[in-house]
Amino acid sequence: MILKTLAVRPFNSNCYIAGSESTREAMIVDPGAEPDMILSTLAELGLKAVIIVATHGHADHVGAVQAIREATGAPFALHELECGNPYVERMTERICRMLEVSCEPPEPPDRLLADGDVIQVGDLRFTVLHIPGHSTGGIAIYGEGVVFSGDSLFQFDVGQTNSPGGSHRTMMAAICEKLLVLPDETVVHPGHGHPTVIHRERDWNPYVQAWRQDG
Repeated sequence: MILKTLAVRPFNSNCYIAGSESTREAMIVDPGAEPDMILSTLAELGLKAVIIVATHGHADHVGAVQAIREATGAPFALHELECGNPYVERMTERICRMLEVSCEPPEPPDRLLADGDVIQVGDLRFTVLHIPGHSTGGIAIYGEGVVFSGDSLFQFDVGQTNSPGGSHRTMMAAICEKLLVLPDETVVHPGHGHPTVIHRERDWNPYVQAWRQDG
């Protein structure tokens, strides 16, 4: 698998390009900003986007969706619980105003995702894992030895849950039940920051340890 990470500004969020070496088809995960850079990187890698997936609908993960969808013709996929969520829309507007940047909210998704759905990208196969708590329709995308965890699991950290609709208990339960049961060497690619590995988070993440003691 071809895998490229782009930290896009001003949000400093991670956008991922995951491509098949044999078919040259690619999935773009969380294009939050800088569509020109994402598109030029796609071209440099010799890949064709066949699907755009957002782990959740916050501005720092979907800000460049519409531009990339129009440039590539690739369909946009989002969990069904993120669609029409008024809080997600208000938060997107608030973040954009706060950072004084222009965010183009995407049109409604072409594909609605649910837990257990499969995303096929050439010969690559990924499974959708519903991880609510940071956002109602938050997901992780697992396959090919990696998991794109969005804003749920980070390196020795977890996502914020202090926004309307957030729930630390819900998120921690989902992390433990769906992410920490993945194979030990699964590489975690989070929505922000550096990658990590499942067994490290299972053994050393302080929020996981606290949850096991008190949850």
